[in-house]
Amino acid sequence: MSIEAVSILLLFFSFFALLLYGLPVAYCIGISTTLTILLNIAFMPGITTVAQRMTTGIDSFALLAIPFFILAGDIMNKGGIANRLINFAKSLIGSLPGGLAYVNILAAMLFGAISGSAVAAASAIGSIMTDRMEDEGYPRSFSASVNIASATTGLLIPPSNVLIVFALASGGAASVAALFMAGYLPGILVGVALMAVVAVIARRKQFPRDERVPLSQLWRDFRRSFLSLMLLVVIVGGIVAGIFTATEAAGIAVLYSGILALSYKAVSFRDFPSIFLGSAKTTAIVMFLICTSMAMSWLFSFESIPQLMTTFMVDRVSNPILIFLIINITLLIVGTFMDMTPAVLIFTPIFLPVVTQLGMHPVHFGIIMVLNLCIGVCTPPVGTLLFVGSGVAKISVSDVIPPLIPLLVTMIVVLLLVTYIPAISMWLPGLFGL
Repeated sequence: MSIEAVSILLLFFSFFALLLYGLPVAYCIGISTTLTILLNIAFMPGITTVAQRMTTGIDSFALLAIPFFILAGDIMNKGGIANRLINFAKSLIGSLPGGLAYVNILAAMLFGAISGSAVAAASAIGSIMTDRMEDEGYPRSFSASVNIASATTGLLIPPSNVLIVFALASGGAASVAALFMAGYLPGILVGVALMAVVAVIARRKQFPRDERVPLSQLWRDFRRSFLSLMLLVVIVGGIVAGIFTATEAAGIAVLYSGILALSYKAVSFRDFPSIFLGSAKTTAIVMFLICTSMAMSWLFSFESIPQLMTTFMVDRVSNPILIFLIINITLLIVGTFMDMTPAVLIFTPIFLPVVTQLGMHPVHFGIIMVLNLCIGVCTPPVGTLLFVGSGVAKISVSDVIPPLIPLLVTMIVVLLLVTYIPAISMWLPGLFGL
């Protein structure tokens, strides 16, 4: 067996062994990369290569957007924005059968899109809606499952941190602006599909509905949430129009959300130090994941793993439809045990050359990858959203999974539609010339 084959086996075996042992993902990535380089010390640059690649991996202006968006999301989470969005969504669609479940989905779509964080959406919306839905007669497990599934829409509808990470991992093949525009229709489609499933469940179980509100109240709730909704227009509109970059937009989002939170009197200046500290901790975790993942991505390139994968899949499976299906299944499995950021950074260099050789646009693949991983964050054993949503609802994970299954199946159906109908992702970028 060649040294290259031994290196690849060591890399993947050590990574999965450490992951099963229970080490944090970032440590698994860094240790397995270092072990593989030590095995090839006669053929590779020295061990300092790992440190160098980790450092240069985050030396990117585009990555500055991530800590700013994390901070903006934390400010919004504590700044009273979620309540205003929920009230607007309730006035808009609360009178439908199972209305509060629709409100949960729509509010999660709005808040997730504005904050750019699925975890923020799940915690902010779930903490308000779960008790309210239980008081109206909804099972707590059902409320939690709706909150978990709908929070993923914020990872597709811009601004989205994971789409920025994919733009970095693609090596410039996909721009942040194009990815942001491409995420709109798939994200909305996921939300609408979840509402369709909820409609069937609501009619079968005869969930309650709210009374129809007068237009005056709808208009009042819209006005109260207008400035919050405008943040989305300012950020995405400015990026697409070329007024500012994604990083500059993230800085504007922090300033805008801070002023908004203060004007709503939900936070005071004394609250900001604790918000900054929480955001700094989250940013440190994300950036360390990116550091180690970039080192592993470099190792992939050095070992020619992307080229080997492309040659193997194209030569062995000639049907592009089947190849896309295999990639989707692989990413769905990966998403069940790996967090989104390292998964994007590790598997983009492996699969992007395969799909581009088969004619798929890098932006289209980016949306497919993120949607795959959105399903993964809702499933055990890693499932970040699954545990956050269950914790917010104060209910066990085992109770949440049964009502969550039909929602996950629906998301997989949407994934297949997005995969095999490129226009769902590519129409808006094409319309804006991105």
